[in-house]
Amino acid sequence: MRLAPEHLALAAVLTLSAVLNLNRLSQNGYANIFYSAGVRSMLRSLHNFVFVSFDPGGLVTVDKPPLGLWLQATSAKLFGFSPLSLLLPGALAGVLTVALLYYVLTRRFGSLAALAGALALAVFPSFVAVSRDNGVDPILILLMLLACGAGLRATETGRWRTLLWCAVLVGLAFNTKTLAAYLVIPGIALAYLLCAPGPLSRRVTQLVAAGLLMVVVSFSWIVFVDLIPASQRPYVGSSTNNSEIEVTFDYNGFGRVGGQVGGPGHVPVGTGALAHARPVAPGGSPASPRAPSPHPAVAHAAAPAVGEGRAKNPIPFGGPAGPLRLFGAGLGDQGAWILPFAFFGLLALALVTLGARGRREAGGSSQGPAGRPAGGHARDPRLAGMLILGGWFAVEAVVLSMSKGIVHPYYVSALAPGAAAMAGAGAVVFIELARGRPPSWRLLLAPCAVAATVAAQLVLLRREHYMLWFQPVLVGGAAVGIAALLVRPRLATPTMALIFCLLLVAPAAYATTTWLAPVEGTFPAAGPTHASGAGGVGLGKARLGLYRDLIRYIDRHGTGSRWAVLTDAAPTAAPFILLGTDAGALAGYSGIDATLDGRGLARLVSRRQARFVLLGGEFSSRGGNRATSAVLHACRQLPDPDWQGAVPIASGLVLFDCAGRERALAAG
Repeated sequence: MRLAPEHLALAAVLTLSAVLNLNRLSQNGYANIFYSAGVRSMLRSLHNFVFVSFDPGGLVTVDKPPLGLWLQATSAKLFGFSPLSLLLPGALAGVLTVALLYYVLTRRFGSLAALAGALALAVFPSFVAVSRDNGVDPILILLMLLACGAGLRATETGRWRTLLWCAVLVGLAFNTKTLAAYLVIPGIALAYLLCAPGPLSRRVTQLVAAGLLMVVVSFSWIVFVDLIPASQRPYVGSSTNNSEIEVTFDYNGFGRVGGQVGGPGHVPVGTGALAHARPVAPGGSPASPRAPSPHPAVAHAAAPAVGEGRAKNPIPFGGPAGPLRLFGAGLGDQGAWILPFAFFGLLALALVTLGARGRREAGGSSQGPAGRPAGGHARDPRLAGMLILGGWFAVEAVVLSMSKGIVHPYYVSALAPGAAAMAGAGAVVFIELARGRPPSWRLLLAPCAVAATVAAQLVLLRREHYMLWFQPVLVGGAAVGIAALLVRPRLATPTMALIFCLLLVAPAAYATTTWLAPVEGTFPAAGPTHASGAGGVGLGKARLGLYRDLIRYIDRHGTGSRWAVLTDAAPTAAPFILLGTDAGALAGYSGIDATLDGRGLARLVSRRQARFVLLGGEFSSRGGNRATSAVLHACRQLPDPDWQGAVPIASGLVLFDCAGRERALAAG
């Protein structure tokens, strides 16, 4: 069998994607240690697996739906629990998404557009960054693109089963990252209404039925969890009322759009554990008061910077909400490199497909190029593709630009498939317009797209102080390319191909910076100066030694049967779990969940399920909950030299022994 040139080109694109995602992947260690610790805990029991428990003792859940972590747990079960068994599913999902985008585009826009779109996706910096992490975003993006592909096929055929399969895929994506999955729905629904065959009443009925199925699949696990009595399952992490429904619609849902606790300007600040604790001398008497810990809203004490010139702390949020947010600091360098080209590509595609449809309907044509009956349905197969993939791109861009809650820079990765699709399809439309006769004003869309993209890349390169030598090459090459498009329309195809490749040089190079240091697991980002992680279990050398000293101490003095140590927040507990010590978080991920109160902790201590509590570290200044407050007032603080080894360090951590303090805990 002889391979066509486009197949060889696709193999090259997929190889590039695999290299970007897999090269030096093991240096990332456990990356997002919160999720990694959760997976290790899930492997301990079916109960933990079903409820996605963060800790081995089943105290509190991870703050995301289960599907992405179930896949990681399955990989760890098959290949053994290790960093690579957790990282590989995301890296491979990234490559599969590139291949899937080619398949979806080639059927509607041709192989040239498909290759261009796949290449743009493969080098999208934020997409590469999340594919090298163990977050749930690569699985989410893959499922959303699968849903778009099924939606396109359903729009072309009008078949019930294909549309219902699309609904199931959206529901599965919802079970990966809740409402973020629904951003593909407007484009799919609009395309089906406008382009699918059959009477309008039938199309509406099919959409309603598919919507009901989508809701059933989406909320099946959430409703199951909420129907289980609270005493028989872990507390729902990051909720205020121990409900998956609440965390879905508030913390992981509309709160991200309208503003929420933990987002910009709404980070809770309490007095913190260390403001109340006093250093204790080896003899047991209190010394001078300890200063409060620094505000850790963006600090990662467990993940110091690695590499010269890197920022100490990651960028946790995008800039102020507004139409230019995607180009601003925090978000711009993660994905704005081709956004202008994608925008003009979407505009050109809309003008061409909608204009062609209008002309055909006005002319009363009874047969389209695909041989479909007229009936008002789209003859140009690109229209449905534009509505679904372009709709995803537009909706995602608007939501990310205008949301006032938690918008982490890596959220830009969800823009990647839609932006890449519109850029690839737009490049082919620009070629058609350049060759068109007679020439029209639409011919100017290609020069505008190239010029705007070059301008955006110049701003990004200068702001990031990256590849400054490339700026004259970029400007000169783009100028020559624009001139060739206008003067030599017969050479439009090779000219546009060269321009497109030129515009992808900078983002491709920027994506390779993810190789230079371990990923910052909570905020994965490309860029040579962004904060990086520590690799391994997320601890630097000194802090790793401190954790090992503490583990030896509590092992010698008798741990609880269910938890060897409890901390206030999950990031402090996660390294213990990854080191093989049963730990838990009294106040969930951010250290403010109402997981336990003093009486609840007293019951655990009286049953000898828990004994030692470690307060401080990341999120400790957010105030804790009633259980951590009870610990401060009731439990015995242990002298630092007793558990920190021969040379104590300024760790910001305080260890308490709660054995025998049950009454005081319950009173607190």
